[in-house]
Amino acid sequence: MEMHQIRYFLAVCDHNNFTHAAQFNYVSQPSLTQAIKKLEEELGGELFIRHRSGCQLTALGHLVEPTLRKIFKETQSIKADAIRFTHQRVTPLRVGVMTTIGAQRLSPFFARYQQEYPHVEIELLIDSETILLTQLEFGLLDLVISAPTQLLGQPYQSTPLYSERYVVAFHPTHRFSQLTKIDLKDIESEPYLDRLNCELRETMKSICKDREINLYAAYRSNSDEWILNMVRAGIGVALMPEYSLPKNANDVSYCYLSDPETTRTCYAIYAAQLAQNEELQALIASLSCSL
Repeated sequence: MEMHQIRYFLAVCDHNNFTHAAQFNYVSQPSLTQAIKKLEEELGGELFIRHRSGCQLTALGHLVEPTLRKIFKETQSIKADAIRFTHQRVTPLRVGVMTTIGAQRLSPFFARYQQEYPHVEIELLIDSETILLTQLEFGLLDLVISAPTQLLGQPYQSTPLYSERYVVAFHPTHRFSQLTKIDLKDIESEPYLDRLNCELRETMKSICKDREINLYAAYRSNSDEWILNMVRAGIGVALMPEYSLPKNANDVSYCYLSDPETTRTCYAIYAAQLAQNEELQALIASLSCSL
């Protein structure tokens, strides 16, 4: 039994889909499928039942999943300890940042931290909240910065970093540039750029339904960069967190959404066992200065 087989197995468990699990591990689906097949041969039975919408664990899969997850987690912890021991002069911190969190608010605090702690290397990984929290659970990340709609319980701790309001972003020549406030109803008549990764997307859809507001999605994208470029091109308007917009940009204008006034709070999330990690706590303290 090899570690990559266990990693692939757990990815399929988490995603309930061979294709998504392969994408998560940056391998081809045939390679992942072959590794799972070899694992099944070694364990003496099928681990998954495939169906149209994905797959599910067999009885054998359910039996071995907790043990394999424990083995994988302990292996990652051993690797992390070994790396820290062999690189005593450099302490790595692995930080995951949710894709919809803009860099402009936190970047200066990362820079200040680096000056104060030059022996610490920071590795930033930008991805969806689901993937980042999974990697945090496996010990592949030390810290996740996200804006959860619901705070995680034990064994995680969450420290608030800052709050930001949602704005309506539009081209500088758009008619909205003449307004001092914009309501959700005002957007109904405009081509709407739908941000698929927005953590408040379902909440806004519910509000629109209650108010009988129909936002026509001219485009949808899981990339805020693409949404911003569509705004720049004058294709439509978008609802975005204010600090995800470029600072002092001349080609993008915005106005705060006034009804409903919408905000989100960004948190630093980490495993409770790292509460005594001096470098990590110093980084959190530095980022918390942005409140």
